[in-house]
Amino acid sequence: MCRYKHIEQSVGGYIAGRYRQAVEVGIGNNPVAARVIAAAGGLMLCTDIRPGIQHDGLTVVTDDIFEPDLRLYAGADLIYAVRPGVEMVPPLMALAGRVDSDLLVYHLGCEIYEDGGEVVDCGPVLLHRYHRRRS
Repeated sequence: MCRYKHIEQSVGGYIAGRYRQAVEVGIGNNPVAARVIAAAGGLMLCTDIRPGIQHDGLTVVTDDIFEPDLRLYAGADLIYAVRPGVEMVPPLMALAGRVDSDLLVYHLGCEIYEDGGEVVDCGPVLLHRYHRRRS
């Protein structure tokens, strides 16, 4: 378990150093990356499809990535997900395109979507950038 937290801290640190308005999709019961980003002042909010998820100090709202509420993501410079199901990547890509934000994904194991997008080395882990914002 400690190894996983190190991964999420690395993801959070990478994002915290580069983005000011990040949204985590699918936070679930694992707020490590979001807490690192929030501590640096770069987290807008977190979403999850399951209602009632709470993490002290973080704004968590219920949203379905397959039918997202675009208002939640307006102004985000990054949408990111840590270990999402691969079926979530296409709607994440569509959402990032609609709100003009970067999209970074940390995949479970060797799972990737299509060609894996642009690989981003953030130290001990690799992220996949599936969308780059235009502005």
